[in-house]
Amino acid sequence: MLMFSVACGTGKKARQQTTNKERDIPAVVDKNAPVKEKTQVPSTPRTYSDKIEAYIHEFAPIAREEMELYKIPASITLAQGILESGAGEGELTRKANNHFGIKCHGWNGGSVYHDDDRSQECFRKYKDPKYSYRDHSLFLTERKRYAALFDLDITDYKGWARGLRAAGYATDRKYPDKLISLIERYQLYRYDGDSPVRDVIAYSEPERERISAARAYTVKQGDTLYSIAKRHNLSVEQLQKMNNLRDTNIGIGQTLYVSQ
Repeated sequence: MLMFSVACGTGKKARQQTTNKERDIPAVVDKNAPVKEKTQVPSTPRTYSDKIEAYIHEFAPIAREEMELYKIPASITLAQGILESGAGEGELTRKANNHFGIKCHGWNGGSVYHDDDRSQECFRKYKDPKYSYRDHSLFLTERKRYAALFDLDITDYKGWARGLRAAGYATDRKYPDKLISLIERYQLYRYDGDSPVRDVIAYSEPERERISAARAYTVKQGDTLYSIAKRHNLSVEQLQKMNNLRDTNIGIGQTLYVSQ
């Protein structure tokens, strides 16, 4: 009886050890077996038309604001921006936030060199696209050769397109047709009326000038960022953010936005 008990006990223990060893045996991996790669669903690439639609969505409000202040049709501004900037993805636009291909003539701000009609021409550089839009408005309103355009109706985008080419804005003979095509294909003329996007407030000329002046301030001798911010009920941080300033350094003659 005693011998049988010992034998049974030994056998049970042996079976337990065998089981434990089996658990410790590593799985055999065939190094030559092909590895199954995870299937990735490719993202749908954006078409150029998609990029244009995105550009319109982003910059239409700015074009409308410029139209209110400077009487340049928003459709024309948007079409020029799309055409000149490659819907915001052109090299000059990416490097310099220059959406209208405006060159450095009479410009004291930042600049970049870019191949255009000639090799390595000087183009204006902006800290933010909104400054490019504002400079475009000033570029047209402050030059006599474009004065006749402002006698046209605000909804006459065809007249504006042809007038820009005639006044020397572009050398491409097809420039007017390209603008008109963009305006009509994407219905940019919607932004020239009173109803699209938001209602346009009709300002008298003195009121427009007052509002325009209220939005921008030219730095004078003795000004500091703190004094300008205080004068316009802003914090220094707000003023820096509105003008994309990394520090408090400003220069005489510099234009700052002081109103949203």
